[in-house]
Amino acid sequence: MKVDVLLGLQWGDEGKGKVVDVLTPRYDAVARFQGGPNAGHTLEFDGKKYVLRSIPSGIFQQGQTNIIGNGVVLDPVLFTEEARALEASGTDLKNRLKISRKAHLILPTHRLLDAANERAKGGAKIGTTGKGIGPTYTDKTARNGLRIGDLEHNFNEKYAAARNLHLARLKALGAEPDTAQLVQLEKAWFEALDYIREFEIIDSEYLINDLLASGKSVLCEGAQGTMLDVDFGSYPFVTSSNTVCAGACTGLGVAPNRIGRVYGIFKAYCTRVGAGPFPTELFDETGKEIRDRGHEYGAVTGRERRCGWIDLVALRYAIMLNGVTHLIMMKSDVLDTFDEIKACTSYIVDGKPTGHFPFNAAEVKVEPQYVTLPGWKTDLTSITSEEQFPARFADYIAFLEKELGTPITIVSVGPDRTQTIERK
Repeated sequence: MKVDVLLGLQWGDEGKGKVVDVLTPRYDAVARFQGGPNAGHTLEFDGKKYVLRSIPSGIFQQGQTNIIGNGVVLDPVLFTEEARALEASGTDLKNRLKISRKAHLILPTHRLLDAANERAKGGAKIGTTGKGIGPTYTDKTARNGLRIGDLEHNFNEKYAAARNLHLARLKALGAEPDTAQLVQLEKAWFEALDYIREFEIIDSEYLINDLLASGKSVLCEGAQGTMLDVDFGSYPFVTSSNTVCAGACTGLGVAPNRIGRVYGIFKAYCTRVGAGPFPTELFDETGKEIRDRGHEYGAVTGRERRCGWIDLVALRYAIMLNGVTHLIMMKSDVLDTFDEIKACTSYIVDGKPTGHFPFNAAEVKVEPQYVTLPGWKTDLTSITSEEQFPARFADYIAFLEKELGTPITIVSVGPDRTQTIERK
């Protein structure tokens, strides 16, 4: 057996949670392989809406194992809030969810460092969510991190060392917290750790490979998007982990030759949250209409998303990096009202045409070159099969497949899990 990987191809917020939920019944396990609680995977079904931060999006389906892998960074307080809310809604969390010993912990002082680091950058700030994710990954690579498995061995001693190191950094940044503030943060944090101890803590790399060896199927769930990858994204305006397919190998302990299908998810247009380059961003009424029709506000932060036309240069780049075998197009219905729809097929960078996403996209002038296509002017939300697609919408799909060289196998026409059409 091989693992299949599902990930975002743009700047995140593509709708991964919904698709994982739809695909989960076909798998024996769903495993999240990177990212932290800045990821807001939104799912809607049975008239209810759920937002997941750290818990895999397969958690609502019965019979599957859900795994938080070693590549994830976990905030005990936010995890506890998320998990207890799911339990209150009737989800059998303790029997469905397992947590990797090697997953790193977000400490109270990591969140303080995140805020202090952003303030210190001034006008050059990245626009982080302030959840402490960047400092946690920094400690991971600097070999100063605390992991879930440390709860089993001399934890208080290890925590004190990490805490003191952080307090020294905060003091140097002029952001040392007062004692009462830190005591309050730590009280909630340690209470949340007691709750985490109620879950099964595992060596996830062994569990996943044992599942494969016994003929079981595994879906690997990514967070954020390819263009936020710390190596290949629009650096430095990126997240702190590898969001590309290779991140599933390091984030779960899966060998490269065990990767099977790669599902790449993208919106029929493009969005971005926070600072950083966005070549096809629209600053006019069209951009506002996309935002309003798509309800483009962060699921976790509530931040307004920047909106623009689809960027095929960035998408080709993402497909190449991930080895995408199946494309999934989300939020097609958001474009239902437009007379014309544009697609960026190439750039002019500093006066020269190119089909490559530039290394220094944040520092050079990138002019998108567009193809204009007729809109379908049809409400897609009630469509239940590919045969019902309006001709111009089918033409849009065919155009994208030709430009991207990869089949679009699933099309979403609304937020509910039922508004998902698989193409033949």
